[in-house]
Amino acid sequence: MSTLTRTATQQDAQFAGRRRLRGLAWLMGRQHRAALIACAVVTVIGAAWIIHERGTTLDTLHGAGWPAKPAEDLDGAMLQRLDNSFNQVANYLGYLPLLFGVFIGAPLISSDQEHGTVRLVATQSVPRLHWIWWKLGLALGLVTATTGVLGALFGWWWRPVRHVVSSNWLDGTVFVGTLPVLTALTLFTTSLGIAIGVLARRAVTAMVLTFFTSAAALIVADYLKPRLATPRRIAFPLDSKPPSQLTGAVQVDQWVGTASGKVYGWGTCVNDNDADACRARLGIVNSVWDYFGYDQMATLQWTAAGLLLGASVLLVALVVWRTRRQAL
Repeated sequence: MSTLTRTATQQDAQFAGRRRLRGLAWLMGRQHRAALIACAVVTVIGAAWIIHERGTTLDTLHGAGWPAKPAEDLDGAMLQRLDNSFNQVANYLGYLPLLFGVFIGAPLISSDQEHGTVRLVATQSVPRLHWIWWKLGLALGLVTATTGVLGALFGWWWRPVRHVVSSNWLDGTVFVGTLPVLTALTLFTTSLGIAIGVLARRAVTAMVLTFFTSAAALIVADYLKPRLATPRRIAFPLDSKPPSQLTGAVQVDQWVGTASGKVYGWGTCVNDNDADACRARLGIVNSVWDYFGYDQMATLQWTAAGLLLGASVLLVALVVWRTRRQAL
C-alpha cells in the first residue's frame, strides 16, 4: 500500500507540475482566443489580398508594355487605378498600430485587474512575474507575427513597382507599411496601451486613453520622420529635367540658386512682371533640391524602428515594475 501510495503521490505531483505549465498557457489561450483568431484571420486575408493585388499590378503593367515602356508613357488612368489599389491596402495597414494598441494592448492587463483575474491566478501558486511575461509575450508575439508577415509582403509588392506607384516612399503609406517600421510602430502602440491599462486599471478607460494617446504619438512620429537623417542637396540648370540621380528620391524642399551657391525661395521672381530679368538681376540660374535618396530609406526606417523599439522596451519595463508592485 505504501508503495502504491508513494507512486500515486509522485504521479499526482508530476501531473500537477505539468498542469501548472499547461494551465497558464491554457488560460492565455482561453482569455485571448478572440484576439488570436482575429490576428490569424487578418494575417491570412491580408496576405492573400496583397499577393493577389501584386499579381494584378504586375500583370497590368506588363500587359501595357512596362518596363520596356517608361512609366511616363503609360496610360494615366491605368496608373491612377493601380495607385489607388495600392494606397487602399496601405491605408488598412496604417490602421494596425492604432487597432493593436486599443484592442490588444489596453485591455490586456487592465481587464484582469478590473475583473479580479489576477487574484485568481495568484491563488493557483503562479508567480506574478511569470504571469506578466506570459501576458506580454502573447500580445507582443501577436504583433510581431501579424505585422511581420503583412509588412514583408507589402514591401515585396512595392519594391519592383516603386517607380510606378507611390514613388514617394517617405509618405505614410510606404514608410510605415513596410518593415521594419510597421512592426516597431505597432509594438510601441501596443506597449503604450498595456502601460496605460496598468495605470488606469479599467479596460474601457484604458482603450479610450490609448486611442487618443496613440493618435497623438502617430502625428508626432510623422512630423519627426524627415528629421531622422540629413537631406542631401543638388543643383541643376533651372529649366532642365532633374538628373538621373534623383530617380527614386523624395524631395523635401526646393529652392532656386545662383552659380555661386546662394539660394532663394522657390517663388522668387515668380510674380514679377519680367521674371527673366528678375532672375538675371539676382543671378538665379539653378533649381536646388533638398532630397532623400532611395538609398537613405533603410537608414531612416531602421533609425525610426530603433527609437520605437527603445521606447517599447521602456514601456514594458514600466509595466513589469508597476504590475509587480501593485496591490492585487
